[in-house]
Amino acid sequence: MKKLALCLLLLVSTLTAHAQFEAGKKHISTALTGLNLQYNGEQKFRMGLDINAGYFVADCLLVQAKVGYEHTQHIDDFSFGLGARYYFDQCGIFLGAGAEYIHYTPKSNDLAIPVEAGYAFFINKHLTIEPALYYRMSLDDFSNKSTVGLKVGLAFYF
Repeated sequence: MKKLALCLLLLVSTLTAHAQFEAGKKHISTALTGLNLQYNGEQKFRMGLDINAGYFVADCLLVQAKVGYEHTQHIDDFSFGLGARYYFDQCGIFLGAGAEYIHYTPKSNDLAIPVEAGYAFFINKHLTIEPALYYRMSLDDFSNKSTVGLKVGLAFYF
């Protein structure tokens, strides 16, 4: 009897997670980036905020737009970009990639290719906490401006 109850519980939880990643759903999130847990060749400390909005064009495939701000000791970055995420097997694990335009505040610009791997941990039916590891490859100065880091986000699926 315990095994049957456990199987039913797992089936119900899988179905609810799948309902959040189906075509036609929308996604809004914000994430703290850097948190002094990232590194690139130019700055050691960096902290930022990303805001994302997306739409599931197919089951488990999210297309999203991003606006971001990052602060360092000497430079502030403003960025915007487009990307996609794929959620594996409705369990919350995702991989994402895209393209970003970055404006550094004295007078420099950059194009970057960000990739990320993370997990959508559901707090309730619509709200998630999304920790992710990311790598943002700079096309302007690969060795000094490419960044590896950790971000923690809060997302709403509706």
